[in-house]
Amino acid sequence: MTKAQRTYLYVVVFISGMSTLAIELSASRLLGNVFGTSNLVWAAIIGLILIYLTAGYFIGGPWADRSPSLLTMYRILLWGAFTTGLTPLVAHPVLRLAAEAFDQLTLGILFGSFAAVLILFSAPVTLLGMISPFAIRLSLEDKEKAGRIAGKIYALSTLGSFIGTFLPVLVLIPTIGTLRTFLFFAFLLMAAGLFGMWQVARLRGVLPWLWMPILLALLAGWRVAQPIKASAGQIYEAESAYNYIQVLEVDGYRYLRLNEGQGIHSVWHPTELAYNGPWELFLVAPFFNPGEAQGAYTPERVESMAIVGLAAGTLARQATAAFGPIPIDGYEIDPQIIQVGRKYFGMNLPKLTAHAEDGRWGLEHSPRRYSLIAVDAYRPPYIPWHLTTREFFASVYAHLEADGAMAINVGRAPDDRRLVDGLVGTIRTVFPSVYVMDVPDTFNTLVYATPQPTTIDDLYANLLGMMASQDAHPLLLDSIKRAVVFQQPLPETSVVFTDDKAPIEWITNSLVLRFVLQGNMESIQ
Repeated sequence: MTKAQRTYLYVVVFISGMSTLAIELSASRLLGNVFGTSNLVWAAIIGLILIYLTAGYFIGGPWADRSPSLLTMYRILLWGAFTTGLTPLVAHPVLRLAAEAFDQLTLGILFGSFAAVLILFSAPVTLLGMISPFAIRLSLEDKEKAGRIAGKIYALSTLGSFIGTFLPVLVLIPTIGTLRTFLFFAFLLMAAGLFGMWQVARLRGVLPWLWMPILLALLAGWRVAQPIKASAGQIYEAESAYNYIQVLEVDGYRYLRLNEGQGIHSVWHPTELAYNGPWELFLVAPFFNPGEAQGAYTPERVESMAIVGLAAGTLARQATAAFGPIPIDGYEIDPQIIQVGRKYFGMNLPKLTAHAEDGRWGLEHSPRRYSLIAVDAYRPPYIPWHLTTREFFASVYAHLEADGAMAINVGRAPDDRRLVDGLVGTIRTVFPSVYVMDVPDTFNTLVYATPQPTTIDDLYANLLGMMASQDAHPLLLDSIKRAVVFQQPLPETSVVFTDDKAPIEWITNSLVLRFVLQGNMESIQ
């Protein structure tokens, strides 16, 4: 092996390590578009990728001893490259079927397709796992340097893996999409393998393998023109650094769906504002406060608002209609969702400021105090645990006016209220008064809290006062009436989530698994 070939061997190790992690991260997005991004999905992906790598190391070592040849290694690399590009192309019809099954909750198809797609990754990852054993065997000319050589190769592979962790997620997927990201690394690996073959065997070594990039390019050209999903009424889809984003239009209503699409995150209609969901029920929160001596707590007293989990701005539009053009700070971590809100959901309110940042960080650094803080960033299994803790709710408390209120939207299962109970227990360590209301015909619960001691009678009095004056927006009045009718007793619980200990994943994983296995899933908004 010449010095140039040895140097290039190290380059191949780096590219192989980078591509292996890139495939893993891209696999999570490929599956996440249909099955979601819960830690159950992540565990399946990471666990099986590690098994495939183990198989690659186990098979590659003896193979390298039997055939210590650069040509053998580059052939393996080329097959790894080809199967990397082929995997999303073969997976596409399976995922299409799974997306339809998810909408109808056909469990057999769901589990079968999930397993099938994961199995597809066995070929490319196992083949790429063979590269490091081959590289070590081919580089060993002096046994006394075995440790140094092995350490160098593992270091280069790991450094490549570090780059492969960030490149697809932060750069490639948001700009060119998941499919093209797979193809990018497939052609990169293919180019590396073909150049290595050219180094060893020149043109006669490369020619028999040129069919691979040609066939892959033809297959990719056919597939790239197709949408990721083909849901009825779909008018927009895109992949951001955080989500697969989908906009549907049905009977004049537009719906924002993310990832697997089992929840509706925003709704828009050109003339209607009431959607019989959780959004309008956030507006009720300030009216748990007592009215002034001369009358009820009136909408005019709501002077500002913060929304943690802005999505495409449904709640902001409703709040502006109910309270007038009040200043609203909306925190949405995904900037592309903000763009979609402005384009498709009328999110162009003059006093709405959309902040593309994490809601907890944004709220903690806000100089304002608000009349209403709405937390709409929960939906099992995607609950940011740091938005469930006593420390987070203490920050919310600190940013509320004395007569303000907080409302949070919590998903639950029909017979599993552990998440609601745990959040109520946590909030009660910060707020003196807490109320619970189930959203009718959904699996959502609104939890309200006020920074001053209040009673449910205050809500009743405010409703009667506004009904008598007839100067409140109908959407607001209807929402308060629903809150009164569907209020729930406070649970007796000692659970408190903290920044040190918040086992949200345990609760949501078991909640979702039990719920799905019942086979009668509804949307949790």
